[in-house]
Amino acid sequence: MKILFACGGTGGHINPAIAIASTIKAKQPDVQILFAGNPKGMEAKLVPQAGFDFAPIIIKGFQRKLTWFNIKYNISSVFYLTTASARSKKLIESFGPDLVVGTGGYVSGPILRKAAQLGIKTVSHESNAFPGVTTKLLSRYVDEILLAVPEAKKYLDPKCKEVVVGNPVRESIVYADRQKAREKLAVGDKICIVSFGGSQGAHRLNQAMADLMAWHTKKGSEFEGKIHHIHATGKYGVEDFPQMLREKGANFEQNPNVDIREYINDMDDCLAAADLVICRAGASTLSELEAAGRASILIPSPNVAENHQYHNGMVLVNNNAAVLIEEKNLTGESLCKAVQELVSQPQKLRELGQNAQKLSMIDANERIYEELMRVYRSKK
Repeated sequence: MKILFACGGTGGHINPAIAIASTIKAKQPDVQILFAGNPKGMEAKLVPQAGFDFAPIIIKGFQRKLTWFNIKYNISSVFYLTTASARSKKLIESFGPDLVVGTGGYVSGPILRKAAQLGIKTVSHESNAFPGVTTKLLSRYVDEILLAVPEAKKYLDPKCKEVVVGNPVRESIVYADRQKAREKLAVGDKICIVSFGGSQGAHRLNQAMADLMAWHTKKGSEFEGKIHHIHATGKYGVEDFPQMLREKGANFEQNPNVDIREYINDMDDCLAAADLVICRAGASTLSELEAAGRASILIPSPNVAENHQYHNGMVLVNNNAAVLIEEKNLTGESLCKAVQELVSQPQKLRELGQNAQKLSMIDANERIYEELMRVYRSKK
């Protein structure tokens, strides 16, 4: 059996594909798996690291903001788009897949559509509550759309077949030991806050987080010494964040209760140890919060296609599983107020976490595998 995965652009598209491919490989060691993606994208690094073969194919999207750089970029995008069908056909025919699976990103569209035209079984997985343009277009052509949440159904072509399966989640998140994680991270009996804004970092989040740290580390503060705070600044916040803290008078240097990093590499331990998580509202992140059963304050990124992180976050809010602050309303004061209200009510934190866990589909990997095999075995 041969399976071609098409994905790229962000970790939210790539990591689910890798998780699905890993599940398939574990169950069927003889399966041949190939990933297609942009040679300059994250996928070109992450896919080989995960042990899968990678085939480069350049397919670009369009930049909406009009700048000279973006105009030149869009001109090249037109070229790649007009030749995408022929290049997709060549790649598909050279590999000869029995099944083609897309998990989002510009590369998914042309490859899955061409595969469908060639009579090959096709499946697309949509991780967001508000489907992207690619998924909406593909819903007319593919054999099946796999959804993370039922709220996404209403945006798809009414004739398409869809199944709610959840988002794949790493087993290390699901089965992490809370007590061992808290011992490992030296949290003790303190309230543990984990915050992050993505691998690149988010300046507005870092600013607000500096205010939050200044508030709970301040001498004489109600919560001084009672909160253990782990914060990932992201790549572009590494140098700026300590200076922000100094300007705000935060007691962070040599403070054992303040753990500042560029990136969280041990997310399984951090989520297991956390009492409250403050983060963006990407689909994969929310699935991990649900699987871990953690209370959260969500700050959706406004810089994503069709504001889909807001829609993702509102699924949790509407189920009393999270608090949401839109970035346009984010200030240090508003964040400190929201955190104070939650950490002052341990029962509220537990309630949000329990409700989040009720939304989790920890068997998503198994569900997705079964659906892919069902489509593969079905008649075209």
